[in-house]
This record gives sequence, C-alpha cells and structure tokens, in this order.
Amino acid sequence: MGPIAVAAPASHRKQLALVAAIMGSFIAGLDSTAVNVALPAIRADLGGGLAGQQWVSNAYLLALGSLILVGGSLGDIFGERRIFSIGVAGFGAVSVVCAVAPDIGVLIGARALQGGFGALLMPSALAVIIAAFPRAERGGAIGSWTAWSGIATVIGPLAGGYLVDAVSWRLIFAINVPFVLATLVLVRIGVPARERGQAHRSVDWLGAALTFLGLAGPVLALIRLPEAGWGSPQVWATGLGGLVLLVLFVLHEQRAKDPAVPLGLFRRRNFAVGNLQTLAMYGGLGVTFFILVLYLQEVAGYTALQAGLATLPTTLVMFALSKRFGRLADRFGPRIFMGGGPLVAAAGLFWMATLGAKVDYLTELLPALLLFSLGLSATVAPLTATVLSDADESNAGIASGINNAVARVAGLLAIAAVGAVISASFTKHLDAGLAGLRPPPGAAAALAEARRQTLARADPAVVGHQAALAVQNASVYAFHVGMLISALLVAAGGLLGLAGIRNPRREVKCADCAAGQLAGQPRAVARLSWPGNGRGEASAGVSAARLGPSGPDDGRSGDRSPGSDGRESGDGPRSSGAGQ
Repeated sequence: MGPIAVAAPASHRKQLALVAAIMGSFIAGLDSTAVNVALPAIRADLGGGLAGQQWVSNAYLLALGSLILVGGSLGDIFGERRIFSIGVAGFGAVSVVCAVAPDIGVLIGARALQGGFGALLMPSALAVIIAAFPRAERGGAIGSWTAWSGIATVIGPLAGGYLVDAVSWRLIFAINVPFVLATLVLVRIGVPARERGQAHRSVDWLGAALTFLGLAGPVLALIRLPEAGWGSPQVWATGLGGLVLLVLFVLHEQRAKDPAVPLGLFRRRNFAVGNLQTLAMYGGLGVTFFILVLYLQEVAGYTALQAGLATLPTTLVMFALSKRFGRLADRFGPRIFMGGGPLVAAAGLFWMATLGAKVDYLTELLPALLLFSLGLSATVAPLTATVLSDADESNAGIASGINNAVARVAGLLAIAAVGAVISASFTKHLDAGLAGLRPPPGAAAALAEARRQTLARADPAVVGHQAALAVQNASVYAFHVGMLISALLVAAGGLLGLAGIRNPRREVKCADCAAGQLAGQPRAVARLSWPGNGRGEASAGVSAARLGPSGPDDGRSGDRSPGSDGRESGDGPRSSGAGQ
C-alpha cells in the first residue's frame, strides 16, 4: 500500500475516510445540479436545441440509473477502496472531456461516461463509510455524509449559475479536477485496501446491459419523435426494441442466480406501491426542475445565477421541514403524508403553470415554489422509509438501491417524454400564431432556430413584432403544458399513496430518511449488521446496493437488541441527517 497509506494513525483514518466519501459524493452532486442551470449556455455555444439539452441531462441519468446496482456489486467483489477510487478518478477525467467538448455529441458521450463513473462512485462512497466505522458510530457518519450531499444540491445551482455568467459553462466541469485530486489523496491515506472478496454475489452484467439498452431505446425514440415523426425507424424501431429488451430483462432477473433486482420484493404491497409512487413523483420532479430553469432563462430573461437562486427555496424548505415531517409520520403513520404531501406539491405546480412570459419572482413564482416545497417536504421521508420498511433487514440495502435507481430512471423517462410533448405543443401553437403573417425575408432562420429550441424568444427586429409575439406565446403555452404534466404526475403519486399504502410491517424511522432519494442514503442502513469481521460489523465489501446480509447464517443482531429501545449511539438529532 506504500508508506503514505499508513502515515495516518488509525484513530484519524475514520475521519479521513469520511471526508473522502463526502468529497467524492459532493463532487458528483454539485456537478449534476449545476448542469441544469448551464443548459441554455451549452445550447447557445454548441447548438443541439431542446433535444441536445435533453441528452446532456439524460445521458448521465441513463448510465447512472441502469448501472448503479452493478456499481455496488463491483464494490463488494473488488473492494470499495478500489472501486471508489476508479469512480472518482474516472469522473474527474471525463469532466475534463466535458469541459473541452468541441460539439454537443462529444459532450453527450462524456456525460454518459460521467454517469457510469458516478454509478461506481456513489454506492462505494457509502461502502467506504460502512467499512471505516464500527456499527455504533455509523449513524453519525452517514448523517454527516447525507447532509453534505444535500448541501451540494444547494451550492450546485448557485455555483453553476455564477460560473456560467462570470466565465463559461465549461468551468462547471473543469472545476471538478482539483477536488478529484484531493479526494484521491484522502482515499490513499485514510481508506485501507482489502483483498478481493471471495464469497460475494456475482455481477449481473447481462441484467445491466439489458437495462441500459432497454431504457436507451424509448428515450432515444421520444427525443427523436418531434423531428423524425412516428413513421421513422429511429422512433418506432428503437422504441419497440427497447421495450423488448426490458421484457427480456424481467425474464432474465426471474432466472438469474444473483439478480441485480430481486423481483420477489415487488410482491410486497408497500414496496411495489412505494416504487410506483417514486416513479410518478420523481418523474414530475425531474421535469419540473428541467423545464423551469430553461424557461426562466430562455423565455423570462433570467440570468443563469438568477435561475439558480430561484429554485433555492425548495432546498431550504427541505432542510428545515423534512425531518420534522418525518417525525410526524412516525407518530401518525406515513399514509396521510404520502397521500397529502404530493397533492399539496401538485397544487404548487398547478400554480406555476399560470406563469406568463414576464415572471415576477416575489409575487408569482416564490409563493408557488413554497407551496410545492411544503408538499415535497412532507412526502420524501415517509416515502423512502415505507419502501424500506416493507423489506426484511436482510434485503433493506438492495431495497434502498432499487428505490434510488427508480428515482433516477423516473427523471430520465419523464424528461424524454415531456420534452416530446412540449416540443409538439410549441410547434402547433407557433404554426397557429404565424398563420397569415408575412415575416421579414431574414426571419426564416431565426424561426427555425426557435422551433429547435422550443422554449425560446425571438428578436422582433429580425422576425417582426407579431412573429416574435407568436414565439413568446408558443413558449408560454409549451411551458404550461409541461408544468401541468408534472403536476399530474406528482398528484398521481399522491393518489397512489392514499389508495395503496398500508401501515409498515417493519419499523424504519421516517425521520431517518429526511432527504428521501434526493441526497445520500437513509440512515436505517447504519443499523444493519453484516458478515465479515466477527464483531457484528460490516465486511469491507458492503455497498449501497448490497447492504443486507447475504445469507441466513449471518449472525445479525436485527434492528433491536434485547432490552433496547431500538436506538444506538448517534441516534440523536445531531447525527440523524437533519441537515439533509
């Protein structure tokens, strides 16, 4: 391991390992949240229109959502230190490619690679903490890690907006490099290496490939639909091909010795309904933040920094209220919060669907955002806790991993589908607005660019006043359609919660899942025991996707030891992830 790897005393290694895990996850979280704010600048520089902006976001989500469970398995087999280091180093290297991308195609390819390395980084970051800390100290460590992951969602849009306005969108990728180098040094010093695991589950490579290609088909079809049309093989052939591969994925998982997704979990009511609600809720959330930031910049005239600041209240409300709602759900049961919270959030989204081309932040957008944030805060902790509580302790980790992957895939599919809908809505409304008009001779190129961009403004001096007004009205109409779909998705999640959720059969504290799947991991994973070192502590190969014991003879202690109240040191508010 080299002299530098043993230079730090054992008492300090735990803290260095925690800082390394925090920095690795922080880099990924900061980058992913900053990119949305930079999308208009990326389009202006590299082109690609709305489809290009969708792919910059979706390429990352596609790789991350389809490979994150495999990334956890690789940590089990090859060691969390090795996989975490590969994930961090690869993420940094690909960030450089993103920063110097000469065209939109290179950037999209690099973003997909970022998602792949993120799928190695994220579960291994948690595994590093699990391996470094004894069971009694994990609650505080995971709470700190999750809190900093949440802080990244605050800083990301602000830092991204500032860098875009002050320098260039390219800097939001380049700035990762020094932090990546510092993280790798911390890993070298503070995280001990271990031998390759011998008794772990195998990697479900076929399942990962089927998932990736199966999701890529419908996403490609939906993004190409506005330009190519239903009759193009790029749409119907790729879409049907992807659906066939997803069916093959389900059949494979039913027969696989070590499936990435144990389908038997979906026979449990709360787990199945909770994941359906996650699909609807996080689909609506993905669309909301994607099109809202675009609309504020490309139609309402906000700068990138102003657009980043505009969404800050949602994160602040989550920080302030999520844990409190979690405690209320622990007291009164999660069903009412999983049903009522999304309906309140949907009301806020319906309110946003009334915004015009000129958006007054304090009187129009902020009240709607606060109402939306209130409902979101009431939902995420009970939703995640309920999904985990329907899984046994032996598979609580994989249950959390599946729910996390579902949240990522929900945003991926929703952004692709709603993008196709708002593009068609914009084109139809613009054609109606331009009917009978005779724009100036040089207006054709500007109007064609507006069609590619979808949410756009046109210069009246170039296209004429009436044509510019038609572009503006079409953009507002398309935005309203997108926000209405988001509101309906979130509301559908609430109705699923009211109709389908029953009282959990295993207690998982809602207050310990305050960030849901938005940041970090539920702290319930810290209470599990794993086989490995004979002390009831985690083996070094624990991952976010494999957090439960691997067999019946695991010597686990369960969630509650005899005579205890189910709490452990570090269960107080300080370490429970209240800052998520």
